Amino acid sequence: MNKMIAVVEGSTEQIFIRQVLAPWLRERCGMELVASTAGTPGSKGGNSYDRAKRDILKHLKNPYFTHVTTFFDFYGMGQKWPGRQGTSKQVNRDQSKHLEEAIRKDIEVQVGSERINRFIPYVQMHEFEALLFSETSALPEVMQQPKTKQRLDEIRNDFETPEDINDSVAKAPSKRIEEIYHSFRKNFHGVIAAERITIDVMIAECPHFRKWVETLQEIGSKGGQ
Repeated sequence: MNKMIAVVEGSTEQIFIRQVLAPWLRERCGMELVASTAGTPGSKGGNSYDRAKRDILKHLKNPYFTHVTTFFDFYGMGQKWPGRQGTSKQVNRDQSKHLEEAIRKDIEVQVGSERINRFIPYVQMHEFEALLFSETSALPEVMQQPKTKQRLDEIRNDFETPEDINDSVAKAPSKRIEEIYHSFRKNFHGVIAAERITIDVMIAECPHFRKWVETLQEIGSKGGQ
């Protein structure tokens, strides 16, 4: 059985993996996926590459885990992340791929060509909350404000996919949601909404997320090979 650990940005991503993604993968391919926030216990993970890199390297050296992946939001990533400089000049859909390749190359320098095959970097475009636009009925139900679905529909219809909802201090997915729901908490309401939306709907609506999940599912299907 493959056992994978995800180094993630914060508690929301950790809870999302534990409650939504991990059970989905376990049911379909038998993979055991756990998540750990970047940094020392009790500290906020955040978008710090130094913290993430230390944890990635630590887990790649641990034979208990067959693979290591990540879950960090593109939105808010600092310039210390490999490949982050210059991404604003790229087409939106190339940004995450460019970053993932740069992170992989940076880690490979430390662990070598053999261990790097156990590393699957993933950068969420533009942040976790984008996944919640995969199905616009979930948040209004969770927040008990059914009339707000129209506002979510208007936002969603402006973009080809939820992952295209932009990287902006004012218009990032989280900012748009918080403008509608002032009491919204992503590690509570967001995760409940994600459970209702389901992974199947998310992968249907979010192509980059789908590619990552399919990669994990393929690894899990190979078992201990």
